[in-house]
Amino acid sequence: MTTPFLDELAWRGLLHQTTAEQPLHTHLAQGGCVGYCGFDPTSNSLTIGNFIAIKLLMHWQRAGHKPIVLMGGGTGLIGDPSGKDEERQLQTPEQVEANIAGQRRIFEKLLDFDPANPNAAIIVNNYDWLKNLGYIEVLRDVGKHFSVNAMIQRDSVKRRLEDREHGISYTEFSYMILQAYDFLHLNRELNCTVQVAGSDQFGNIVSGIDLIRRESTSTTHAYGITAPLVTAADGKKIGKTEKGAVWLTADRTSPYAFYQYWINVSDADAVPFLKWFTLLDQPQIDALASQHEQAPHQRHAQRALAREMTTLLHGEEQLRHVEAATEALFSGDVRQLDQSMLAEVFADVPHSVHDKTKLEDDGLPLVELLPETSLAKSKREAREFLSSGAISINGEKVALDQALRTSDLLHNRTILIKRGKKHWHATLWE
Repeated sequence: MTTPFLDELAWRGLLHQTTAEQPLHTHLAQGGCVGYCGFDPTSNSLTIGNFIAIKLLMHWQRAGHKPIVLMGGGTGLIGDPSGKDEERQLQTPEQVEANIAGQRRIFEKLLDFDPANPNAAIIVNNYDWLKNLGYIEVLRDVGKHFSVNAMIQRDSVKRRLEDREHGISYTEFSYMILQAYDFLHLNRELNCTVQVAGSDQFGNIVSGIDLIRRESTSTTHAYGITAPLVTAADGKKIGKTEKGAVWLTADRTSPYAFYQYWINVSDADAVPFLKWFTLLDQPQIDALASQHEQAPHQRHAQRALAREMTTLLHGEEQLRHVEAATEALFSGDVRQLDQSMLAEVFADVPHSVHDKTKLEDDGLPLVELLPETSLAKSKREAREFLSSGAISINGEKVALDQALRTSDLLHNRTILIKRGKKHWHATLWE
């Protein structure tokens, strides 16, 4: 038996583990199932590393099932030890609440929350029910179902127990009990029968299923589905760059920088990333894979990846802006960029601040300015670059005796200098 949801995950390489495989297929075939995925509010945004978990819910909804986004307002006050080598810094309730509000923006872009639709997504916060639990109540009604022997065998716990320097606190050790209780609560209150997550959460999912089995009737069913923890072809974590993480909101990673991340992925990663991250269907991705194989230098796959992901997270208007900016940067015609896009494009290039009065009268000779930038180490080197025609100002090549004047300022503040084809330096004049 096949089901649209599991089939979709399988061909995309996003299906890692399931519990009770055959009963799960039968259950999903009924349609209209309720499933959830939990998100840890450790920041006011999420990275593209978190996107795979959101993508599971997107495919879940597209297959006709109802997704629940569980925000860990309660568990976020504790901290998930999974994948962590040391204790998390505890956040204040105010921080957690602000982070939930920040992350909510992302889900509202990617899932359908229209209550008119029978499988509309909903967002819940586990603080709403965990805050009402008494300590003795948890120990009597929930803790009795958990074997410490089994708990310490979990990879996330075992690794920390073997680390004599950091160890694990009782607080984080208890996290799996609270996550299991979340599944039980959603099963009771919202008829939620499936939890989806990354493969590192499989043990926690199984604990939730076991708790539901022990606490509910014999007719109650619960299942788990996980995606692999995907990595780039070189084995590195996806979404980590030299400049830091790639975020899903514009206030943390600009649309331009977001687009640049995708368009610059390696040839080996381009087609897998299309499968993992975009909503393009199998024939579309197969066609791009064929083009990519025949002419990788034309970067058809990377361009499609960058367009799809930027549109998905930032919209078509922002896509048009960043594509225009990318073309301007490639051609050198940067004068057409508006002030905000100019700032975005050159946010990450080397820059320096200079006295605007030096541009008055006869101006400032480039041979004097270049050694003050990242483009030349000395006046001698500056003369060599200028003599060979390697220097451009705002996209236009200049001569050896060129001087900068106020007329060269873009938006009355910036002059862009390029050496060769790729080396840019932004000079800011105040």
